[in-house]
Amino acid sequence: MTTDAIPTVPPVAARAPIVRSHHGDDVEDAYEWFRAKEDAAVIAHLEAENAYTKERTAHLEGLRARIFDEIKGRTLETDLSVPSRHGGWWYYGRTLEGKQYGIQCRAPLAAVEDWTPPELSPDVTVPGEQVLLDGNVEAEGHEFFSLGSFEVTNDGTRMLYGVDVAGDERYTVRVRDLATGEQLVDEIPGTFAGATFSPDGRSIVYTTVDDAWRPDTVWLHELGTPVADDVKLFHEPDERYWVGAGFTRSDRYLVIGIGSSITSEEWLVDAGDLRAEPRVVWPRVEGVEYDSSHAVIDGEDVLFILHNDGALDFELVRVAASDPSGARQTVIPHRAGERLLGVSTFRDWGVVGYRRGGLPRIGMLDYADGSVSEIEFDEPLYAVGTGGNPEWAPPLLRLGYGSFVTPGTVYDYEIATGELLLRKRQPVLGGYEPADYAQARVWAMAQDGVQIPISLVWKQSFGDAGAAPRALHLYGYGSYEHSIEPGFSVPRLSELDRGVIFAVAHVRGGGEMGRQWYEDGKMLHKRNTFTDFVDCALHLIDSGYTTADRMVAEGGSAGGLLMGAVANLSPELFAGILADVPFVDALTTILDPSLPLTVIEWDEWGDPLHNADVYAYMKSYSPYENVRTDAEYPRILAVTSLNDTRVLYVEPAKWVARLREVGADALLKCEMVAGHGGVSGRYNAWKERAFELAWLLDVVGSTD
Repeated sequence: MTTDAIPTVPPVAARAPIVRSHHGDDVEDAYEWFRAKEDAAVIAHLEAENAYTKERTAHLEGLRARIFDEIKGRTLETDLSVPSRHGGWWYYGRTLEGKQYGIQCRAPLAAVEDWTPPELSPDVTVPGEQVLLDGNVEAEGHEFFSLGSFEVTNDGTRMLYGVDVAGDERYTVRVRDLATGEQLVDEIPGTFAGATFSPDGRSIVYTTVDDAWRPDTVWLHELGTPVADDVKLFHEPDERYWVGAGFTRSDRYLVIGIGSSITSEEWLVDAGDLRAEPRVVWPRVEGVEYDSSHAVIDGEDVLFILHNDGALDFELVRVAASDPSGARQTVIPHRAGERLLGVSTFRDWGVVGYRRGGLPRIGMLDYADGSVSEIEFDEPLYAVGTGGNPEWAPPLLRLGYGSFVTPGTVYDYEIATGELLLRKRQPVLGGYEPADYAQARVWAMAQDGVQIPISLVWKQSFGDAGAAPRALHLYGYGSYEHSIEPGFSVPRLSELDRGVIFAVAHVRGGGEMGRQWYEDGKMLHKRNTFTDFVDCALHLIDSGYTTADRMVAEGGSAGGLLMGAVANLSPELFAGILADVPFVDALTTILDPSLPLTVIEWDEWGDPLHNADVYAYMKSYSPYENVRTDAEYPRILAVTSLNDTRVLYVEPAKWVARLREVGADALLKCEMVAGHGGVSGRYNAWKERAFELAWLLDVVGSTD
């Protein structure tokens, strides 16, 4: 569907060709000048693009307002999260009607033996409640606000929090005395996310980044001392590796983790002597990934290590913490196609996460015999994971659960009985009934004969999916072994209730079907990601779910690269393409090691700077490089943010300019104060999603 009239002409970007030369190949780029972020001409161009997009979508203002009101009307705006026990307190979050940001609170335990979280009500005062951090107060005077760190000491006396007010993911860490409300003198600027207190509460461990935005150094700050005196605990000089640090749940060790896309290494520091020399768990070996979790069994410190050394889908072993490189005891052997994802250890038992049949699973690990008992759920599609389990010896395990039709649900799994205790299900106002909707999984045949899973959700009052062609929204990602889970979404109801089918193409490059699924969609196999998506679209058309003139594709970040690639491969299959913070100038970016993330990304995409074959392969699919003059492109909306440090705004800006050269109907929306995750604040986020969904519904003709 196209708009009846184009009310204005799009911005015409000035061409200032430069030549990029690699491996004997000269490439002319007319829009690389967009990279000069401080140039007034660049800002003027982005503002002109925003003005053009605003005018082109003005006819959707009423629909946007209705969708926003639908999201707002289905959301219990004043609400509380399920409390999580830590030390002598229950910790939880509040949201208040009309307020953009959450409020972090706590209330004292009623008794030491109390493990059942209190049932809190938004309109009832909680005895002894303390407001720890009100994001609305902290955000005053700022267009953007994000928390990258938030933690309270084990004794509950102090709190740290890291704030970003630009969207560039550089956080300033501050400390507050919770008894007096006083801000301490400690203020640490320029940190990465994830600062944490030492177990004794006297120090802060944090990381900083290099010029390429890579977290590379771990620091120790003693409270009350100048930041200039902070101690460097660890530095990783290799630009392929990110560094992070955190304490084991047992508080026995500080674990410093170093990782690239394909290799990892861990170092342990005794939590009682943080200035001691770190000792390596396993020395890094190229291509071997592992992570460890500490436990105490029969009085011995042990490490459970999940690794892929000779085990594609990983295996779990147990070693002595005093000699990690010594004898290994296999706990869970490698099983091809059943991807082990992680292990969490508690005093008396462990928890294992894994994937089987394209779905995440949770199993309880018995330390005595290494057996795993899976926690079962009765829906055909669902997502489940652990969360909110800070205590070392709880009788309960906190789980988060949901599906396409079941709103986000919090359970406590009772260890002694195996019972799932429902603590809360996300309220959805306005008469939502899960039975009004249906979900299913179908399979598409890829060009090479591989079966690609597709997840579907639809409203049943419009008939069974596939009974007659309908508008369809096809989402994809397919990189970094990241799996798109069948989770619930309130904004999605606004399209389902207008008859749109929502589908996810679980293409190769993701992790849905095991590690080989990922390996077959990266590096010199990356094209599988794109052709899989095209084959899923063809299957949905051929099977009668939709038609090409009523299907919109969406993807973000690396999924935005997917969008750009399929726009070039098969533009005729889609009525529209929605690309969020899209990685569409991939070759230019990955050729420049000075840009954020580039060097570490070579393990995902290949190194085109030093390898002519990788260069040629990436050039063959990079969307910006391959915009076609012989194609009629679908309508395209690209959304980006000026302060994004992961996928720079310059990529979608250049892409849209190139698309316009060949007559494509392409729009660019650039948030001028935001980062990779878009705008901050829940109401702002709802408005942003309403903007995107209104555009999508206009494209597929389902605006009623």
